[in-house]
Amino acid sequence: MDTEVLIVGAGPVGLALGASLAARGKQALVVDRQAAGTNTSRAAVIHARTLEALDQIGVSKELVDGGLKVPRFVVRDGDRPLLTVDFGGLPTPYPYTLMLPQSDTERILADRLHQLGGPIRREAEVVGIAPDDDGVTATLAGGETIRARYLVGADGMHSLVRERSGIGFTGDAYAQSFVLADVRMDWQLPDDEVMLYFAPAGLAVIAPLPGGRHRIVATLDDAPERPGLGDVQALLDERGPRRQPARVREIVWSSRFRVHHRLADHYRAGRIFLAGDAAHVHSPAGGQGMNTGIQDAIDLAATLAAGTDLDGYERRRRPVAAGVVALTDRMTRIATVRHRTAIAARNTVLPLAGRIPAVRRALAMNLSELSTIKRGKGA
Repeated sequence: MDTEVLIVGAGPVGLALGASLAARGKQALVVDRQAAGTNTSRAAVIHARTLEALDQIGVSKELVDGGLKVPRFVVRDGDRPLLTVDFGGLPTPYPYTLMLPQSDTERILADRLHQLGGPIRREAEVVGIAPDDDGVTATLAGGETIRARYLVGADGMHSLVRERSGIGFTGDAYAQSFVLADVRMDWQLPDDEVMLYFAPAGLAVIAPLPGGRHRIVATLDDAPERPGLGDVQALLDERGPRRQPARVREIVWSSRFRVHHRLADHYRAGRIFLAGDAAHVHSPAGGQGMNTGIQDAIDLAATLAAGTDLDGYERRRRPVAAGVVALTDRMTRIATVRHRTAIAARNTVLPLAGRIPAVRRALAMNLSELSTIKRGKGA
């Protein structure tokens, strides 16, 4: 065997998996077709359960030190708060959401992987996989082959590993596109919350980032390929705060993307496994995508290191992803209703629901993904 575990994809999921395996004394090789890691922020939310999981490889403190702690999510209609989800009382050492650009998360994970002796091969594109009873042979562009006992596809929504393993990817795409932008702006409202603005025209999320920047996520019927300052300003004018409007000064980075809600039919085919976006994709509402994937990675590392009950990984992790797909789909559809009657009903029901402590706690536990594990009495 060239390696015990071959991991395809050097995003945060693949890096977390590699580091976790290396920490357990297992030989793993991470390969990626890109020459370098991401230099954009992309996924910027790290939830409490993910920080707990990453404690196992010793990176949570560095992540927290570099990030921005945000203790609550607030749903608003213009200046009117509809619902507050407070993470402050949760049973965790991390009672908040951490805002940190994905580029920083990847750098910290890659550094830890190197410290643990785990290699990363860049510009190594897997173009074929051939499993057998004893392992998997991966073929790289150029003809080189790598032999591994197990192969993990952490290669994103368009996963070659998933496709070649014959695992279905059931679901659909949302009709709307999403705008994603990191901006510098004049902003008078607090930076200790993520704000989700519900408006007849669609959803807009405003979240603080380290260094005085803000992340904007918004739905549009047909977003421009590279949203500019005027595009983002128009979204905030239409959907954001009225009394203290935001004024965008600079676009640091922007993109558009189409969002799917899909779930792999299985997480395992023999010696091939899926993790992260290769196994599940969903709306960015709640910021749970990267988090669910990193938690996949930590669980899968323990499963492969033990070498027993390999099907246990799917039994544990697929229901979690199914729950996240369902929750974020409901959030997105509630946020983007357009009929006046439906809007009025939503804006009446949410404040009433928010007065119930059990509802607030359930929302906080689900968004933070702390609900995915059993906790002691009173937790």
